[in-house]
Amino acid sequence: MHSAVVTPRDDRIRWVELPGEQPSRVYLHGLGATSPAYFAAVAVHPLLAGRRSLLVDLLGHGHSDRPEDFPYTLEAHADALASALHQAGAEGAEVIAHSMGGAVAVVLAVRHPALVSRLVLVDANLDALRPDRRTAGSGGIASYTEEEFLADGWARIADRVGPHWWSTMRLTGRTALYRSAVHLAAGTTPGIRELLSALEIPRACLVPEADGPLPGADVLRAAGVTVVPIADCGHNIMLDNPDGFARATAEALRVA
Repeated sequence: MHSAVVTPRDDRIRWVELPGEQPSRVYLHGLGATSPAYFAAVAVHPLLAGRRSLLVDLLGHGHSDRPEDFPYTLEAHADALASALHQAGAEGAEVIAHSMGGAVAVVLAVRHPALVSRLVLVDANLDALRPDRRTAGSGGIASYTEEEFLADGWARIADRVGPHWWSTMRLTGRTALYRSAVHLAAGTTPGIRELLSALEIPRACLVPEADGPLPGADVLRAAGVTVVPIADCGHNIMLDNPDGFARATAEALRVA
């Protein structure tokens, strides 16, 4: 386990590191998740193994610290991550990022361009979401006030997300989970999709084929973003179809 202090109050981001060749690869998890649990198997897949790999837990998540006074905006997540990557000597990394981690990765690439050489986004949040209490993800969490969520809203969400997601979500600080969800649902200005389109580094989006065509895929492709549908998977592409994920990611990194 490695770590770096990333706030004035000495809060630490932690990551599991696999040795290998440079440039580094950085794996980022989604909301209420943790990178070692979601990416360990695919990071050592024969098509992806051999590269120095940092499986990073964002602040508030997994093994990283859970400061109560941290804002947990996408920008704050990206800046804290940038501090950790600088300390780790991981400049020019290939960033592979799932769901909320994809949104953080795009913001990271915009705000700290020296840190990111390529992006592979895995069913990432590209658009703002309307808060909706009937759902279990960021939109459902964002439908509560912070006071409501910390009182009992988190328990209602726990009942909805199912045992797999809850197994990592329960490791997330409740304040961190709430604020991260609210800011993920709100998005950025300009939006993540627009920021992604404007980047000049190689970029790819992996999406579940079963969800149908990615909205706005033609516009993304026109901006140079590779969009790759993956068969036999849901939102957690790397867990549902690790071979398909590894093939698509290796190809995206090689072609880009």
